[in-house]
Amino acid sequence: MKIDEIPTPAAVIDAAALNRNLQTMSERLPGSSLRPHVKAHKCTALAAQQAALGHLAFTCATPREVLGMIEAGVGQDLLLANAVLDVDRLKQVARAAEAAGVIARVAVDSPETIDAAHRAGIRDVIIDVDVGMPRCGIAPTEAGRLADLARQHGLAVSGVMGYEGHLQMVTDRDEARERVTTAMKLLRSAHDDVGGDIVSTGGTGTHDLHTIGLEHPTGVTDVQAGSYVMVDTQYASLQQGFEQALTIVGTVIAHHEQRYVTDVGLKALGMDHGDPAIDSCKVWFCSDEHTTFSSSEQTFHLGERVHVRPAHVDPTIARHEYLWLVEDGEVVDRWAIDLRHW
Repeated sequence: MKIDEIPTPAAVIDAAALNRNLQTMSERLPGSSLRPHVKAHKCTALAAQQAALGHLAFTCATPREVLGMIEAGVGQDLLLANAVLDVDRLKQVARAAEAAGVIARVAVDSPETIDAAHRAGIRDVIIDVDVGMPRCGIAPTEAGRLADLARQHGLAVSGVMGYEGHLQMVTDRDEARERVTTAMKLLRSAHDDVGGDIVSTGGTGTHDLHTIGLEHPTGVTDVQAGSYVMVDTQYASLQQGFEQALTIVGTVIAHHEQRYVTDVGLKALGMDHGDPAIDSCKVWFCSDEHTTFSSSEQTFHLGERVHVRPAHVDPTIARHEYLWLVEDGEVVDRWAIDLRHW
């Protein structure tokens, strides 16, 4: 099957670029120093490729992702890095993990999330700490108290996590390094009070700014990078040595005067980081089913395929059923995006 035969819009992966991205990160953060975040690709087949490189601990954003990873038999240590109050969903996670002999840790940042984990039969929690991004996470000075409460409920506390998401796109690397160090001081101060073996943090944008090893005063045990696998236009601007392996392939369905229209629209793209890009073209705007664009450098014909580069990988992937892997214009595999949605 050739790329021109794929029904559009379609999430297409340059298989060679994907493999290079996987290899590059595994060399930078080998084995347990990387805890890949599956929310970036939501695909157990791709997670299996990461596991084959020695990454056996994974980060998940939803109970569904944890359950899917367990069902696929991928990963030995799964961290649900999100505050979850749904006891029924957490019960499913606890039962599946126990049956499979898999470690399933759940992030907590309040007495209520601890209570939910306890009622669900979760055995292991990790304290989510606010290191500067105003989202989930307890204040570092309160982390120890929360860990004590978790232990009073009979839960094991394996350590701390903190996501410096607000620093992922700081382009000045000296500034980024300084601010990451400040964030990690907060996280390590919380860890001093909490205890445990794990200090988990980070993402693709800051993966190269962390020191692995708790003997270093701001060191961590693992980095939760995810977007490096495919890379969107936003992360590509950091020029970290990863390639844009993902494009949403569309068909040119209209050409009127100066404008072209492809069938890749809002329902096929994550738009929270801005408009997508098309090489050598100007994107005018996106609507439900369409992207309107123009080009002064090349001519497109009706029915021709066009590669649209998303600005944000994670929500883009969640809109598609499959990843189509392509080499030299030939489809070599198709992977289900089996962890999509909530």
